Amino acid sequence: MKNELIFLKLGGSLITDKSSSNTALPEVISGIASELKKILGQFPEIKWLIGHGSGSFGHHAASKFNTQDGVLTELEWDGFHQVWQAARNLHEIVMDEFIKAELPVLSFPPSASIIAENKLIRSWQIDPLAAAVNKGFIPVIYGDVVFDTLLGGTILSTETLFSHLATRMMPDRILLAGLDQGVFADYPACKEVISNINLSNIESLEHLLTTSKQIDVTGGMKSKVQQMLELVSVIPDLQVYIFSGQNPLNLERIIMGGKIGTQISRS
Repeated sequence: MKNELIFLKLGGSLITDKSSSNTALPEVISGIASELKKILGQFPEIKWLIGHGSGSFGHHAASKFNTQDGVLTELEWDGFHQVWQAARNLHEIVMDEFIKAELPVLSFPPSASIIAENKLIRSWQIDPLAAAVNKGFIPVIYGDVVFDTLLGGTILSTETLFSHLATRMMPDRILLAGLDQGVFADYPACKEVISNINLSNIESLEHLLTTSKQIDVTGGMKSKVQQMLELVSVIPDLQVYIFSGQNPLNLERIIMGGKIGTQISRS
């Protein structure tokens, strides 16, 4: 674990009630923050970057205006601002809980620093973010609206942000903590978790992957798995875990090498 860099995502399904607009679950966020504080004390050599989804905040507003598909009209720009505000409102709740837990967090809003081109990141000055990690701070990013040179504006998911940062910062592990216990082989029954997905078995498993039963304008589980597989194909030693964050102790179990949820790896 020496000098390990970990990206941790708190999914929107975990930290909000996605079935109810603008409904955060601060007790869940607080539990994870407390667990992370304990882990920092046990393993001070680990460096962290945290991202979180928008859940019932950003996704409900975005689905109303189809912001992810482009922003051109006056009404769509009003929607762009509403999605920005909703995502920011949740981010402030998350940051407040982190600060209460005395975590050394710093906020890095994507809307303030990224320019996209057709939903892909064209420019992102990440030097300040990398410097924060190196100095022992925990940068916190989140799914957010960004300006787009072709579409006017769009939305970038936390997984898209992680993918861009991972090829430049080379994390050892990416932990995606959500509501589900992992990637299910029997959705919607949700009783059997696929323990490992890799470049060799994905063809046989792809028909099992689904999107999301709640509103999720950035693609749901299927999109997450596809993005993470692309990452492990270019970062050979990267380990990705999709697991439930409802029990905060799962975070420590993952850190300690426990077999929880679904692991995504090159082989």
